[in-house]
Amino acid sequence: MHDLSHGDDAAAVNDIRSAVMRLGRRLKHQRVDESLSPTEMSVLGTLARCGQATPGELARREHVQPPSMTRIVALLEAKGLVTLEPHPDDRRQKVVRQTEEAEAMLEESRRKRNAFLAGLAAELTEDEWAKLRAAAPVLEKLAHL
Repeated sequence: MHDLSHGDDAAAVNDIRSAVMRLGRRLKHQRVDESLSPTEMSVLGTLARCGQATPGELARREHVQPPSMTRIVALLEAKGLVTLEPHPDDRRQKVVRQTEEAEAMLEESRRKRNAFLAGLAAELTEDEWAKLRAAAPVLEKLAHL
């Protein structure tokens, strides 16, 4: 492990945090469905990656309290974006799955955000673009630590 609390490393951590937050805010403004909160979009993204999950599993993955996730799932269900099905192994539980409508909306959202980001990246030099491509797996790792 590398100690990042000194001098240039601390400044780099600050710069990375600031840049990632600003870029994230700009990407959030590229939403397809303005009626969904960022948390609702995040839950749909999690379901797209994992296929299905219980509300409790979603709460842990999204770092929210279970009662909050119950409300989020109910809102998504009312919008026709998820379904609740019986858990195959535990009758007391439900499994949340995204609907085809949610899949289509997420695909359109990814397309719009990717196009926005590609437009920004077109302004980079070849060297900057190569560095950014090389950094992508590291940023992905940080996002999931």
